[in-house]
Amino acid sequence: MREEARRPRGDDAVVIPIGTGGRPGRGTGSARPSSAARNLAPSARKASARKASAGKAGARKAGSKPRDAAGPTAAPSGEESAPPPPDETSTDGSAQAPTTGIPVGEWLAAAQDAAQEVFGADWERRVAELMAFVRRRLEGHYEVDDYGFDRELTERFFMTALRPIAEKWFRLEVRGLENIPAEGGALVVSNHSGTVPVDGLMTMLTVHDHAGRSLRPLGADLVFKLPLVSSLARKSGATLACTEDAERMLSGGELVGVWPEGFKGIGKPFSERYKLQRFGRGGFVSAALRTGVPIIPLSVVGAEEIYPLVGNVPSLARLLGVPYIPITPFFPWLGPLGLVPLPSKWILEFGEPIRTDTYEPGEAEDPMLVFNVTDQVRETIQHTLFDLLRERGGVFG
Repeated sequence: MREEARRPRGDDAVVIPIGTGGRPGRGTGSARPSSAARNLAPSARKASARKASAGKAGARKAGSKPRDAAGPTAAPSGEESAPPPPDETSTDGSAQAPTTGIPVGEWLAAAQDAAQEVFGADWERRVAELMAFVRRRLEGHYEVDDYGFDRELTERFFMTALRPIAEKWFRLEVRGLENIPAEGGALVVSNHSGTVPVDGLMTMLTVHDHAGRSLRPLGADLVFKLPLVSSLARKSGATLACTEDAERMLSGGELVGVWPEGFKGIGKPFSERYKLQRFGRGGFVSAALRTGVPIIPLSVVGAEEIYPLVGNVPSLARLLGVPYIPITPFFPWLGPLGLVPLPSKWILEFGEPIRTDTYEPGEAEDPMLVFNVTDQVRETIQHTLFDLLRERGGVFG
């Protein structure tokens, strides 16, 4: 009765739920199950099926030609069928499926393709250079100058870290690069702004990438009193803003950078943006006059908007021994997110050099001459800032 229920009558199809009955295989009625069915069968059935196949193969080797009940699947006359795969048996005697996995060679090839995709076609050379750099640092085989400047570390680490910020975030536009001398001493004098001295870092990167020289900044006393900042500043080429070090570097042919506004410039309110503060007593001019190097005015537009300073906490600043505690529209209200600078559009323009080699070294002691040259540099930067602001248009454009 059950067999009659399974047999279709006419065009009617009989549906048998999976697992309720029927022989193993694909429903062809063959006594030999398909390979898919054998893989799904329990271990004991797998073992018995393999033993049966092995017996048939041995019989064919002995000269007998058994014909499979399935007919079409039997091997042709005079041709031996492929031997079955060897059984894999566990320690307890039960049969196991062959072990599968990704070969080691394919893992290595995938890792190589990934490295080439991330680091470029010359990734092996770059990795080798990185390993050599790390080995030299660990062994102490690197050079620093008398001021603590580590050229290799600056170029490979500091400049590499700053470059994406300058190119992608601030979108720096540089003008007047022809005014930077290719060699010899020179003094770059720039406006200072931004609550945090990021403009100094961007200037160092610009000079390094576009002029091929290392800018040696003159930093305030506070920079060299902070534990971690002091070490990083020394290694990146900065030194204390004193007349002796400035003259020594300029006489040695270095490109020196100075920001005469100091903390008054970077700590001024946002309402006074791009209005230059007092340039100190003109000590940088005296150093340039004594060494006879040119003064290159630099105007930076864009740094004022990265951290708009809207408030200050003087009592807390005095307690901590810092010039000011900045309050911006985002800090400290957003916590660490408030430290992310706004992506303003930056323009850096190096002005025409102001020569000092026409003066005698002794004229550096003339206060009127020092004041006049200082005022000339300041006015040049201020007028250039106004021109650049008109050209820039939008703050984030």
